[in-house]
Amino acid sequence: MKEKGMSSTAGDEGRTGGRESLVQVFDLLLAAYGPQHWWPGDTPFEVFVGAILTQNTAWQNVAQAIGNLKRERLLHANALLHAQPERVKALIAPAGYFNVKYERLKSLLRYLASYGLDVEELRRLPLAQVRDELLAVKGVGPETADSILLYALERRVFVVDAYTRRLFSRLGYEWMEKGTYDEVQGFFTEALPRDTALYNEFHALIVVHCKDTCKKRPLCVGCCLLSLCLARRQAECA
Repeated sequence: MKEKGMSSTAGDEGRTGGRESLVQVFDLLLAAYGPQHWWPGDTPFEVFVGAILTQNTAWQNVAQAIGNLKRERLLHANALLHAQPERVKALIAPAGYFNVKYERLKSLLRYLASYGLDVEELRRLPLAQVRDELLAVKGVGPETADSILLYALERRVFVVDAYTRRLFSRLGYEWMEKGTYDEVQGFFTEALPRDTALYNEFHALIVVHCKDTCKKRPLCVGCCLLSLCLARRQAECA
C-alpha cells in the first residue's frame, strides 16, 4: 500500500534498489528463527485488544493482561464493551497506563460497535477506508492501525515500529532513524513483493531478532545478519 507522503523517488541511494537486499535479510532471518506464526492471539478480536495494550510496554505484560481478560471471560467484544470500567482497568493494569488504555479500548470498541461488533465486516471494506477510520479512533496511530489491519484483518500493509528502524538503520538504511512512518513503510511496500503473508512474517522476524540479538546495545556474536551489518563495521557491537 502506497501511503500519502511517500515519494516514488526515495531521495538517496540508500532508499533505492532495495528488493534484493530486503529479500536477503528476510531469508536470513527466516533461516535463523523459523516461522513465527504471528500475531500471538487466538482470535482477531484479541489482536485488536493486544494492539492497544502493547503500546509502550513489553509483550509479557500484555500477555498477563490478556490472560486476566480471558480468565474473566471478557475477551469478547460485547462483554468487554459492557463491562464495568473499574473491573476492566484492574484486569489490564499489568500492561501499564491502565486508565489511558481503557479509554483507548473503549474508543476502539465503539468503532467496532458501529459495524455491529463484526470484525468480518471490516475485512470486506476497502483497505484505505478502514485504515482512515482506525486512525480517527482516539489513541490509534499508524503502527497500531496497521498491526490491526495486518494481523487481525489480514490486510496487505507493512507494519513499521521502533525495531524496524533500529535494525535497518544498522544495515545501512540510516535515513530510517528520522524518516516518517509513511516514508519507511513506503520503502518496504515498494521494494517487497505485495504479499500479506510476507509482510506478516517479515515484521514478526524483525521483532524477534531485535529482542534476541539486535538490542539497543547489539549482541553481534553469532548474529545471522552480521555480514550485512554496517554497525559491525563501525564497531557499535557488544
